[in-house]
Amino acid sequence: MSIQLLKTKEEFAKVLNNEPIFFLLKHSLTCPISATAESEYEQYSQHSKIPCYELFVQDARELSNQVASDFEVRHQSPQAILFKDQQVAWHDSHGKLTKERLKHAAVEE
Repeated sequence: MSIQLLKTKEEFAKVLNNEPIFFLLKHSLTCPISATAESEYEQYSQHSKIPCYELFVQDARELSNQVASDFEVRHQSPQAILFKDQQVAWHDSHGKLTKERLKHAAVEE
């Protein structure tokens, strides 16, 4: 499954309201740690049945801040968040973002 890019609050709201479960990656375009995490996320998404979305924090700062505020998840980048039934079911960041940990998070939910 391919990763879909989200840029606006409206796009995110549509996903949140229409997808019972999905991953969101907050990705920094300038951070090497984030680039590594994005690669792991891409590898995970290729075999995932769970929809995968991504936002670039530099291009979607307002959306990134809204997600942090609305769901009380401290902003980090890179950061993967698993949403289930419009709530955060799991999140992690930085070097902990591996395809294996994403798989494990998805199975637990």
